[in-house]
Amino acid sequence: MALINPYLNYNGNAEEAFNFYKSVFGGEFAKVMRFKDMSSPEFIVAENEAEKIMHIALPIGKNVLMANDVPESMGKTNENENRSKIAISAASKEEADKLFNGLSAGGQIEMPIAHSPWGSYFGMFRDKYGIEWMVDFDPNYKGEI
Repeated sequence: MALINPYLNYNGNAEEAFNFYKSVFGGEFAKVMRFKDMSSPEFIVAENEAEKIMHIALPIGKNVLMANDVPESMGKTNENENRSKIAISAASKEEADKLFNGLSAGGQIEMPIAHSPWGSYFGMFRDKYGIEWMVDFDPNYKGEI
């Protein structure tokens, strides 16, 4: 089965955001590449962007959360868009609480985590970096959709 791995764009704060995510999820970065690490005469990066993240990857279970900083020459990304959310399926109610509380710290809670009318333990929020998340624990989930 294929895996789906979210890829996020930031306006220069990808490293800060991913250190925050790492503090909540744990683990180690599988990859951290800066723009200065590119070795191609076709790719010239401005000096003020050399330390920015070209690619960062944080494994979370079998998935990988990935991101980059968008160079200023490409324009700003919309860090507060509202059409996409990262959905987390927690293995327990305790894990759901830990992830919800950790990731929502400093952000805006849209729907507090609680038992939902459809039977799962669910909550939604926008983190302090503008990324939207949904955290869900379904005690009846058997690993298949």
